[in-house]
Amino acid sequence: MKMVSSFNKMHILLCLLLATLTTGAQGQTRIGFYDTTCPTFQTIVQTTVQSAFRSNPAVAAGLLRMFFHDCFVLGCDASVLLSGPSTERTAPPNLSLVGFEVIDAAKLQIETACPGVVSCADILALAARDAVVLAGGIGWRVPTGRRDGLVSQASNTVNLPAFNDPISVQISKFTFNSLLNCVILCSPGGHTIGTAACAVFSYRLYNFSGTNQPDPDINPVFLPQLRRLCPNGGNGSTRVALDTGSVNRFDTSYFVNVRNGRGVLESDAKLMSNPTTRTLVQRFSGAVGGPALRFTNEFAISMVKLGNTELKTGSQGEIRRVCSAIN
Repeated sequence: MKMVSSFNKMHILLCLLLATLTTGAQGQTRIGFYDTTCPTFQTIVQTTVQSAFRSNPAVAAGLLRMFFHDCFVLGCDASVLLSGPSTERTAPPNLSLVGFEVIDAAKLQIETACPGVVSCADILALAARDAVVLAGGIGWRVPTGRRDGLVSQASNTVNLPAFNDPISVQISKFTFNSLLNCVILCSPGGHTIGTAACAVFSYRLYNFSGTNQPDPDINPVFLPQLRRLCPNGGNGSTRVALDTGSVNRFDTSYFVNVRNGRGVLESDAKLMSNPTTRTLVQRFSGAVGGPALRFTNEFAISMVKLGNTELKTGSQGEIRRVCSAIN
């Protein structure tokens, strides 16, 4: 983890304490839920994610995206992990999700140590946090006690933010889920790590809105670079860094790129078209008001908020024995 000043260390602690006090005890979740029933839970998740990250650093972005896609649909209940016909995993936005094997590996070890105790939803929440830390972000205390959902339908993914959503639609979708603060933090901010397939943005490079011209929001200096990576008529599955020059590092350069017209996705570029989101991009990138705001601190607070979305606790749902199937 990066070294920070004493002032910033205090700021981080205050931010995370605020997050815990304001959103850390929703329903029946709490810090240390498994302290007596499965004390090795967090260590198992952490070592499993570390092992996967050493083999492939891109798994960090995959786990973070999976957690977001889970929480945004029916709440943080591991519904995205269920496999089968017409489940969330089969929906177009989720076909490119990666990291399922990491959750399965952690679950297998936890079931050996503490059978029938720890939910898949909590494993995913911890894995996303550990992935961010490994990529260079700061950690946060994760309230646990979630239960696993019994419903997973592809049709429920319709409100997931899309790569071509205008900013008004993005705001509407997050507001619907009571996650307005996540418009800039949880989803686009998470693009500081990870990649996107050429197929989801190459239309911006050659024929934007049927004009046979590139998207005018793309920096003309950046355009040739993207065209080399995604030639017209080329392989749409080729993947390109969402944060050019910093694909696996959790930092604020993503906001610098968006500010400078180097956002890869249309939805990222559109953050500059709204006064509120534009101001936040500028502040996180350090363009306004002196040094960049501590994006990682704010991101941690938002992730605690996201992780408490529409929880199933108590007697709701179940504790799955296998994360990909209902008991």
